[in-house]
Amino acid sequence: MPVGRASPKTKDAQEFSKLFMSLLEDTLSKQKNPDVRNIVQKQFCGEYAYVTVCNQCGRESKLLSKFYELELNIQGHKQLTDCITEFLKEEKLEGDNRYFCETCQSKQNATRKIRLLSLPCTLNLQLMRFVFDRQTGHKKKLNTYIGFSELLDMEPFMEQKNGVYVYELSAVLIHRGVSAYSGHYIAHVKDPQTGEWYKFNDEDIEKMEGKKLQLGIEEDLAEPSKSQTRKPKCGKGTHCSRNAYMLVYRLQTREKSLTVEVPAFLQELVERDNCKFEEWCNEMAEMRKQSVARGKIKHEEVKELYKKLPAEAGSPYDFISLEWLQKWLDESTPPKPIDNTACLCAHGKLHPDKIPIMKRISEYVADFFYRRYGGGPRLNVKALCKDCVVERCRILRLKNQLNEDYKTVTNLLKVTVKGNDGFWVGKASLRSWRQLALEQLNEQDEDTEHSNGKMNGNAQSKGDSAAGETPQLCLIPPDNTSDESNEEKREEEEELNFNEDIVCPHGDLCISENERRVVSKEAWEKLKQYFPKAPEFPNNKECCSQCKILEREGEENEALHKMMASEQKTSLQNLFHDKCRPCLGSWPQETDELYIVSQFFVEEWRKFVRRPTRCSPVSSVGNSALLCPHGGLMFTYASMTKEDSKLIALIWPNEWERIQKLFVVDHVIKITRTRADGTDPKGTRFTSEPQLCPECREGLLCQQQRDLREYTQATIYVHKVVDNKKVMKDAAPELNMSSSEAEEEREENKPEGEQDPDFNQANGGAKRQKLSHQSYITYQKQGIRRSTRHRKVRGEKALLVSANQTLKELKIQIMHAFSVAPFDQNLSIDGKILSDDTATLGSLGVIPESVILLKADEPIADYAAMDDVMQVCMPEEGFKGTGLLGH
Repeated sequence: MPVGRASPKTKDAQEFSKLFMSLLEDTLSKQKNPDVRNIVQKQFCGEYAYVTVCNQCGRESKLLSKFYELELNIQGHKQLTDCITEFLKEEKLEGDNRYFCETCQSKQNATRKIRLLSLPCTLNLQLMRFVFDRQTGHKKKLNTYIGFSELLDMEPFMEQKNGVYVYELSAVLIHRGVSAYSGHYIAHVKDPQTGEWYKFNDEDIEKMEGKKLQLGIEEDLAEPSKSQTRKPKCGKGTHCSRNAYMLVYRLQTREKSLTVEVPAFLQELVERDNCKFEEWCNEMAEMRKQSVARGKIKHEEVKELYKKLPAEAGSPYDFISLEWLQKWLDESTPPKPIDNTACLCAHGKLHPDKIPIMKRISEYVADFFYRRYGGGPRLNVKALCKDCVVERCRILRLKNQLNEDYKTVTNLLKVTVKGNDGFWVGKASLRSWRQLALEQLNEQDEDTEHSNGKMNGNAQSKGDSAAGETPQLCLIPPDNTSDESNEEKREEEEELNFNEDIVCPHGDLCISENERRVVSKEAWEKLKQYFPKAPEFPNNKECCSQCKILEREGEENEALHKMMASEQKTSLQNLFHDKCRPCLGSWPQETDELYIVSQFFVEEWRKFVRRPTRCSPVSSVGNSALLCPHGGLMFTYASMTKEDSKLIALIWPNEWERIQKLFVVDHVIKITRTRADGTDPKGTRFTSEPQLCPECREGLLCQQQRDLREYTQATIYVHKVVDNKKVMKDAAPELNMSSSEAEEEREENKPEGEQDPDFNQANGGAKRQKLSHQSYITYQKQGIRRSTRHRKVRGEKALLVSANQTLKELKIQIMHAFSVAPFDQNLSIDGKILSDDTATLGSLGVIPESVILLKADEPIADYAAMDDVMQVCMPEEGFKGTGLLGH
């Protein structure tokens, strides 16, 4: 009989009983001895018949069936006999449920009932406490009292009354817990030889007092007071239980003692196991004896040394780890060798900050410890590091002085410096000098190995700073610095120390006067006390000559870029303003040839023309991104007029001549129109140079579809529908956007070049990678400037999903987001109902940025039981993977 914890993943005891019986029967069926082969059927198998009687002709139809247990409905009953009576009661077959009688050859009213033909020696009765609740959509437990007697007479329920059918109670399985999805199983089993009862609770086996069944505390459940019912009175030989789940009755026999002959091989196995068990018991007893002996010795040792442990005044002493000493006092833990290495400073002596975790003991006890347990290094009265003590005193003194010095420096900075007596100091350094000084003072000596060595001699890196934060010392980059170089600058600035923010890359004074100021000599001397190795720049110090040259070159480059942008804008007016652009959908009549460039090139060129001082010039036309590795065109004429039109730009022949003069063109792509005789437009043909590559085009389309079906952690949107109407203001969709989304939208509408970091180029077209058809999707994302982000509206929530996720798992996510149980969710996408819970989102056509409509049925009444709902939604594993299903 199963005992232990019950959960939705392990099903219940009824299923375990059925699977175990089936496995046992299947295993024993392979035995040669017929008594062994049929022992399960003889002991546990009974037989009943489904009997249907026609009301018209009286014909009986029987269907024989074997059973290993009787499943009894307890709802509405108080006694076990009432449950059995209902199990055998007559059922009327009328109306639509009429029975087809073979004698009458028509459907007739009939009655149906179960007749017990034979009962097994061991009768298993299953009390159906777990039922399905239609209101909540999940199972619940019936905690109603059922009375059952120790003696059960089954003769009144048998078809044949000439046998012995008196059974005595031999086992009761209790399910403790108010939920059908959790609880604990406890078994009460009766010894057939002695008549004594035993309680099996996991590994705990308890013999009950006397020879009576005592259910006791198994009936005391922590239920709400409203659901508690009074326990009915039980007569002698009867019991009442609201947790009894399975009852096992054994057929009563006159023979009280049975002589069972155990086979010789089985006796040998039992004796062998008993010998091993006795050996194990002897080993455990010996180990316990040794442990007790060691404990006594340890106790005497602690008792003797404890009084001598404190060091007397003026007597020699040692420092020992307080953690080790606590382990030594714990008699259950054998102490390891003494280890004092964690308390040493960089000089190999006792660190003053480690004194609180050390204990000063007498030299006599220390000698005993090191002699008996070993370890080290030994720290005596001379072990305290004098250098570290002096350093700690200096740090404490400077810490106390820091606040006063900060006030002094602040006042000195207010004084205007005259003449050449001052010094240049970075403004960012002045803003954070107290924080940086505090970090240096908090540095521990043992952390020198991890120091970045830049503390102007002693400063600590960001990761090791005691204050936990490194000041941000910022340098203003040149106007033409790209975002990538800005990121590199920021990484370098995080490691700068005091006054290094005004040091140029050549190690001299930077030329930007906006980021530095002159301080007085008195203020500089105060700062030098904390940063003795900081870079020093007197007031009369000249700026870096190399930086001046570079600055002049930069100004010249800016002027050159402005002139270049002006010339290109004048030469390519139509391309810049997007006026009179040709369109493939309505081919212009004045020409039969058009040229193609990538829209990416056009966008980059327009940004440079608009802001020549901030953007790098475009030097080449990279049309290789529009071609496959074989040199063929990746787009058809039809696709270029529709979905791929955003990736290309059409160029007039005269514009193309100017483009070839201004830029380096890697590949020429041309579309030619050939008109047949007459005015029939159907006779017009369009050809491209180079021609379309069919294989790569097909591969591109497949890749696009695959990317839409194979994704991980993509965003979809679930929109809750109320009364079949979307909560959405179509007339003013901006009212449904959050403030952050509106701000993002304003960012997207800024002039090009101000909010397009993804399009910055360092070296024009040469820096941009050539794209094959495999990287086409990436190119497509970069090439479209207009935002395609989904605008979330009220009543809508974003969820992260994967393509291999099932619809049931998505419903659980929706339950957490909208508090709607999975069985109350009606989901649809683009008018298609999503109903297959086992199907994946990819197979259902759910792609990133999809919007799924959610219509909720009436919610369940008790949301306090949401944990139980969760358990219903989770897939039950049952006994999957166990030996019970191995057959």
